[in-house]
Amino acid sequence: MTMIKKHFGTLPDGRQVDLFSLTNSKGMEVNITNYGATLTSIFLPTSKGKVDVIWGFDTLEGCLSDHPFMNTIIGRYGNRIAQASFRLDGKTYDLPANQAPHQLHGGSEGFDKKLWKAADISDEEGNKLKLTYLSPDGEMGFPGKLKAELIYALNDENELSLSYRAETDQPTIVNLTHHGYFNLSGKGDIKAHKMSLYCDKIVAAGEDGIPLQNALMEVEGTPFDFRKPASLGERLEQEHEQLTFGNGFDRSFVANDWKGELKLIAEVSDPETGNRMKVKTTEPAVQLYTANFLSNVKGKYGQVYEPYSAFCLEAQHFPDSPNRPDFPSTRLDKGEVYLQTTIYQFFWD
Repeated sequence: MTMIKKHFGTLPDGRQVDLFSLTNSKGMEVNITNYGATLTSIFLPTSKGKVDVIWGFDTLEGCLSDHPFMNTIIGRYGNRIAQASFRLDGKTYDLPANQAPHQLHGGSEGFDKKLWKAADISDEEGNKLKLTYLSPDGEMGFPGKLKAELIYALNDENELSLSYRAETDQPTIVNLTHHGYFNLSGKGDIKAHKMSLYCDKIVAAGEDGIPLQNALMEVEGTPFDFRKPASLGERLEQEHEQLTFGNGFDRSFVANDWKGELKLIAEVSDPETGNRMKVKTTEPAVQLYTANFLSNVKGKYGQVYEPYSAFCLEAQHFPDSPNRPDFPSTRLDKGEVYLQTTIYQFFWD
């Protein structure tokens, strides 16, 4: 199928923003804008009609509005950095604290608010959109000039893959992720969704989302045990001292036996529609977030998004890794290449 490019809008400084439609032979359609490398829709061609299974905005004005990173690419560092500060090679780097006193998702002007360069690189395997962004040295306090690249690809197996690559001209830290807000029913909330997470541990954190000293916690016997399918609604109702932050899930689940290889980490299904999703990633963790802080956000089709109306599965490294030598490293040196692959595969009917 041919990728379609359309004009999406104009930024206040006059730069033009585009929208790209990726399709496959099964009738699945994915729309992406190069502003924030943002997904605007994922249509599944079910027997009851097309269902859009990701929340967000279908106008540039919506993407520019004040919203919680809906469907954007996060960089340079996904998740939180404690006290908005870290040390690298003996030097302290102070960052803007957009979730005071910490930094969240790369700061107030992260990769989610940048206009990426776009190129159609589709081939016989399917539609492929290549997006690149050059982050200057010192942007949001991070050292080094970083060239970031992302390829969105849609194939006939209904797999939407995100392949990341980054290089730097001096030592820095990198932790890229996608902040998709999914709802497999295309309406209402996600409490009836069944979730499986193939993770024996989580990164335990305090009420501010910063990992505890003894961070790795077994999920057995807690509401975080999704090793067998469990209802999100039932788990949200369970009382547990670790489930108080934001009145819902907002924790990193640790991949079992992580070796940097692509592996299945999560499965989600909506019993009402039968729509399902699998998540594979090369990353050491996936952050489950149940949109606890989503409130009165005006989105597509006249919908107003509220808490628990979507779930996020953000493949990434652990929060605050730059300050935790006991965590997998997020350091990137000159001459090295940061690579990550995450795949969302969809099923319907």
